[in-house]
Amino acid sequence: MPMEPVEVSWEIAADDSFRKVVQKGTKIAVHDWGHSVHVELQGLQPSRWYYYRFKVGNETSQVGRTRTAPPINSTPDELRFAFASCQHYETGHYTAYDHMVREDLDLIIHLGDYIYEGKGADGRFRKHHGDEIYTVDDYRTRYAQYKSDPALMATHAAAPWLVTWDDHEVDNNDADDVSQDKGVSSARLLQSRANAYKAYYEHMPLRSAQLPHGPDMPLYRRVPYGNLADFFVLDTRQYRSDQPCGDGNKIPCDGVYEEGTSILGVHQRSWLMNGLEHSAAQWNVLAQQVMMANLDRQVGPGVAVSMDKWAAYELERRDLLNWFNEAQITNPVVLTGDIHKNYACELLREFNDLDSSSVGTEFVGTSISSSGDGFDQPDNIDQLLSENPFLKYHNGERGYVSCTVNQKEWRTDYRTVPFVSRPNAPLNTRASFVVESGRPILNKV
Repeated sequence: MPMEPVEVSWEIAADDSFRKVVQKGTKIAVHDWGHSVHVELQGLQPSRWYYYRFKVGNETSQVGRTRTAPPINSTPDELRFAFASCQHYETGHYTAYDHMVREDLDLIIHLGDYIYEGKGADGRFRKHHGDEIYTVDDYRTRYAQYKSDPALMATHAAAPWLVTWDDHEVDNNDADDVSQDKGVSSARLLQSRANAYKAYYEHMPLRSAQLPHGPDMPLYRRVPYGNLADFFVLDTRQYRSDQPCGDGNKIPCDGVYEEGTSILGVHQRSWLMNGLEHSAAQWNVLAQQVMMANLDRQVGPGVAVSMDKWAAYELERRDLLNWFNEAQITNPVVLTGDIHKNYACELLREFNDLDSSSVGTEFVGTSISSSGDGFDQPDNIDQLLSENPFLKYHNGERGYVSCTVNQKEWRTDYRTVPFVSRPNAPLNTRASFVVESGRPILNKV
């Protein structure tokens, strides 16, 4: 694109043929923001579908569809949404999105790793353009390459998206201004982060409230769906302390119990607790990145947990889960990505006491394509389940998670595809769980 500004016209209509245009206007797309436009509208009717498109000169975009949320104080009958994460472009087809589009969902949530930052690798299904990305133009090119995928384009056009990031939007397993790579200074990581955040904002459906300022971007936010659900969209990367015990699966060191070690940061934690305490919603949903349950990954004697997850920030996790119980937070449900596997967990008040009560539930979704073809169950599944009694399901295939929520119950369906190395994989529903309102227990159906 040239550096000149470009006028973009937009229309939103009550029908997909645009005979009933309800609003229209123009925005100026400027070079400094990648010629992106973000249109924020007022005056649309709640709880209804709309269709939109953009025009530049003689070119018209494909038609997108979106849905407005119900009024804040209303009582919706139902919400149907799906969540996904981890779509490494090089490692497989986005077949899961082909199936997701057919579900006619009210909302789609993406929990991070929308792109991967690594350089192109030979011998994979398809190849990243260029080397590892650092500059604004690098990140823009990477988003353009990912967004060229037809299945991803169709899914963006099918329903509104609610997005947050994880690590690969910037740098694998980063923690605030600390890189996983030795020799990378904080200054260099923050410059990469500023470039990454700029491109992320340009390419994602975000409001001006999320406009980044250099290496800082206020991404955490609360999104209500009537009084049926409050979505608390979290950021567990930008404000976290460095992993106190290093990276990988390890025996917890003393650092996980240090005061002040945080995965949320002081301000985000205070915002979250205040929002939960004052929420009138039937379901309080934490849409976030990394596993909250304390999964022991070492079969047999001893304990090993992932140091990039909530397990490395034990005091903060313990305080939050105890507070769920003490403050009587209504129906907390945690949605998680990152891990390229499906898990269903009950969140114990004290993970050091496996007999303690459950204070919430966690649904961990697998990847869209990352890690390539998966597997149904690991060989040690029986031991894994017996050593982690709060874990009710585990699966290693690719796919997404579909949820249907009403005032009385929450249903989760784990949708998987058996392969991504070639197209046209069928869709399977490997497991389904129901959580009854007021009872944070996973009931398999």
